Amino acid sequence: MRPRLLITRALQEPVMQRLRAQYDVTLCDEPPGRDGLIQALRDYDAVCSTITDALTAEVFAATPRRAKIIANFGAGVEHIDLKAAASAGLIVTNTADAVTQPTAELALMLMLMASRRAGEGERTLRAGRWRGWSPGGVMLGAGAHGKTLGLVGFGRIGRAFAAMARSALGMRIAYYSRTRTSQDVESSLEAQHYPTLEGLLGAADVVSLHCPGGEGTRHLIRAETLAFMKPSAILVNTARGSVVDESALARALSQRQIAAAGLDVFEREPLTESPLLQLENVVLLPHLGTATVDARTAMGMQVADNLDACFATGAPPNRVA
Repeated sequence: MRPRLLITRALQEPVMQRLRAQYDVTLCDEPPGRDGLIQALRDYDAVCSTITDALTAEVFAATPRRAKIIANFGAGVEHIDLKAAASAGLIVTNTADAVTQPTAELALMLMLMASRRAGEGERTLRAGRWRGWSPGGVMLGAGAHGKTLGLVGFGRIGRAFAAMARSALGMRIAYYSRTRTSQDVESSLEAQHYPTLEGLLGAADVVSLHCPGGEGTRHLIRAETLAFMKPSAILVNTARGSVVDESALARALSQRQIAAAGLDVFEREPLTESPLLQLENVVLLPHLGTATVDARTAMGMQVADNLDACFATGAPPNRVA
């Protein structure tokens, strides 16, 4: 008998075809919520979750349970209580490898859009306010070549972004991380390690966030830390919205305490009400980090790989709990 699999959000069609060939698949009509997730752990052998599914200790505490694995679609797992999952005897996996390149590309795009005022420029043109080219300077921005890129967190995505920025733009690379990377990685990227966040923020022309979400990094970027950044600096966030105190950032941007920001993630999504929406010096994207057909398909195939290995050997390749 084939394992029963609940998928909380529809995946790319090639992924769905592969999963339906191997599993007895049920696709949710809408996100299941707390009670739906509790029932899913009772009725299914596996659950494919996304960041919108809050798999809390309360969900894992409910019994009985049939599920063996939570195969998460995405790299971030702060919506899953990993300790509670492990205590309940569940395996948890993610899709970290597949998200690296597209998210790094998006960080590069946000950096360039914010530094060159691209969002503001497009809005000006579309509104019919552009009066033509002028040597005196219409919307003069800042170049990235030779500037210092400061990365908060230096995992897969941070290192991929650093490699792009260094090779394409000749940027100097600096980073702050709870765990210092290897000498080989530092040498290959000519990356300078800063032992404190404040030191990195003060040195960087662009600060890009690549740390995990969760309580340990909640509002890591807030009024007190923003004060260390240069007035000419740019903040980029493709990590998690919870890492940034958006009210403090909006004040810093409106008062020109920092020059600009590029954000793909927010404290509350979708973003419908925020002082950030009224500011010209911030680029806002609707959580597009992995939003390419190739990336989303690769993420789904990694979910399938994790499921197949779990049921075949009990040892999926991307286990996080």
